[in-house]
Amino acid sequence: MKFLIVGLGNIGNEYANTRHNIGFDVVNSLVQKHKGVFETGRLAYNAELKWKGKKFICICPTTYMNLSGKAVKYWMDKEKIVVENILVVVDDLALPLNKLRVRPGGSSAGHNGLKSIQEMLGTTEYAKLRFGIGNDFAKGFQSDFVLGKWTKEEVPMVLLKIEKSVEVIETFATQGIATAMNQVNNQAFSL
Repeated sequence: MKFLIVGLGNIGNEYANTRHNIGFDVVNSLVQKHKGVFETGRLAYNAELKWKGKKFICICPTTYMNLSGKAVKYWMDKEKIVVENILVVVDDLALPLNKLRVRPGGSSAGHNGLKSIQEMLGTTEYAKLRFGIGNDFAKGFQSDFVLGKWTKEEVPMVLLKIEKSVEVIETFATQGIATAMNQVNNQAFSL
């Protein structure tokens, strides 16, 4: 069984540790936990992990957010991975910071990375792990907020949720999406 685990973000040091790059941070954490190593591959940084009889192809697209679909489609085709075995980790403004949500499908909700994937795959029916980043910004400052770095008050919760997100990815691959959804969808995380 082979899975494509996609972390959405933007390449470049100026985007490191920003809310919009949480997908990269989660996938990096998964790869580190399982002692994998990223290589620079076509359209993405990629790492291959083997765990509990499963193979994880982990990618962080190097295409910039609004072209993420190109990388997802390339690696899906290259590795012959079915759409049901794709999980995309993405930041979500509509969810508060203490929430994670797993869904088997659903719209892009205006997220450019998800829009690109939807266009390239021709479907919204692929799993998403939405990482709540909250929406604590003044009108007209959404971009600054999303591309901003976590505050020192937010960091402990972010680290906890990264750890939980890695567990969700493992559950998705070993026990299926329903179990992964039950694991976190109705939970409000607290420190």
